[in-house]
Amino acid sequence: MVHSQFDPTARRQLALQVVEAKADKDLTWQELADTAGLSVAFVTAALLGQHPLPEQSATAVAERLGLGPDAARLLQTVPMRGSIPGGVPTDPTIYRFYEMLQVYGTTLKALVHEQLGDGIVSAINFRLDFKTVEDPEGGRRAVITLDGKYLPTKPF
Repeated sequence: MVHSQFDPTARRQLALQVVEAKADKDLTWQELADTAGLSVAFVTAALLGQHPLPEQSATAVAERLGLGPDAARLLQTVPMRGSIPGGVPTDPTIYRFYEMLQVYGTTLKALVHEQLGDGIVSAINFRLDFKTVEDPEGGRRAVITLDGKYLPTKPF
């Protein structure tokens, strides 16, 4: 049976335990994703409290991290999503994503509506990919792909 949370406290506390156990065991997010058998973006988000994991994945990851059956059960619950409490984020990395949406949000909205119609791009039926590439001008670049299903607005 699927269970839901209505207070993010337990998942936030578990996320802290996950991060600590991950560091203690010197694991990468990719290694935990491999343990779960799912994508690194999805598993990282789940372990940070944003998604439930399937039972087999939750059990495997909890065992790998040494967190036990209570943690495995909690990893399977549907969380209260949203990881940035309050207003404008202050962490520089997260703030830059906020800045990107401040600068390009209206552009993305205009393009979605022009090319797809009145609706939204789902963050539930969604895929995220992150990779790094060499920059021809020197250094490295982050390539982030956001791939969400379009859900049209339906009159009722």
